[in-house]
Amino acid sequence: MSGTALRLPWWADYILLPLLNLLLALLATGVVVVLTGENPLDAVTTMVNGAFGSGEGIGYTLYYATDMIFTGLAVAVAFHCGLFNIGAEGQAYVAGLGVALVCLYLDFLPFWMILPLAIAGGALFGAGYAAIPGWLQAKRGSHIVITTIMANFIAYSLMEFLLVNVLIKPGQMSPETRFFAPNAVLPKMDAMLGAIGIAVAQTPLNLSFVVALACIVLVWLLIWHTRWGYSLRVVGASPRAAVYAGIAPSGRIVQSMLLSGALAGGVALNEVMGAQGKLLINFPSGYGFTGIAVALMGRNHPLGVLIAAILFGALYQGGAELTFDMPAISPYLVVALQGLVILFTGGLATMLRPALARVLRVGPRGA
Repeated sequence: MSGTALRLPWWADYILLPLLNLLLALLATGVVVVLTGENPLDAVTTMVNGAFGSGEGIGYTLYYATDMIFTGLAVAVAFHCGLFNIGAEGQAYVAGLGVALVCLYLDFLPFWMILPLAIAGGALFGAGYAAIPGWLQAKRGSHIVITTIMANFIAYSLMEFLLVNVLIKPGQMSPETRFFAPNAVLPKMDAMLGAIGIAVAQTPLNLSFVVALACIVLVWLLIWHTRWGYSLRVVGASPRAAVYAGIAPSGRIVQSMLLSGALAGGVALNEVMGAQGKLLINFPSGYGFTGIAVALMGRNHPLGVLIAAILFGALYQGGAELTFDMPAISPYLVVALQGLVILFTGGLATMLRPALARVLRVGPRGA
């Protein structure tokens, strides 16, 4: 019997099962660490302290998590419509163009006007780019996995061309734009909290984290508390049933990809307008692909995406501290350790479901 066909209580499906998968991932990574001659308990302690043991570590963890909240939500929304969007990387990249154009050419406006325009620019460019594979799936039957993969490569080439030949700052060799004006850059969290008397460490964490939290609430309301969200989930569960109920699957497919691409555009807000203050080559840095694992581990639920994003943010930040404090563990090994976590919490997410169902004495769905 398929693991996904087994019914589990919500607390077991959304909390216990991901924790068990994470435990397996940690055991597997512990074996790898032992092979390097290091103590796995010391390695885990170093990673946890690096991610949560200081204000600076927490700031960087949440900064990384911000990108993965956006991409995790992007993947989750499409998944509820039965689509596997693995093009969030390219959608975020193109969204950076929308954010940068606003920040470069509308910097004569005050910040309170630039911010919504930049959010809209990133969302529109990301949504527009995601609409292409969505339309091809809905109208031409092209598989969404293939088209989104290829769209990623097209996005890389397009952005590299623009940064090298069009948007590059005159007189420099590095393919990036000029720095944005101060009123076109998101305030950092340390500055915002410092303004009200709360001193925190200086990190790249910025206002986009608040935007990401708002997106979590909005996606939850939209998918589970609106008629449109219900129709989206019906299409994802059974396109035939959707047609019988008078719902056009092709329309929901395009609409879900539009929303998915708009959410992926949040990465551009965090990186381009927030952390970097300019548009530069390859700023998504693989967050679009990590978002797939975040969505899978979070069971495509906004709250689960938040928790999974913080976990992966901790892996990024804790892994950096691990390579610094334990030289025997190379950065490449840290990437391998992160890959094991992604494998167990994402690709093998349902491996323990049958055993857990037997322990909890539950049967198949519909039984």
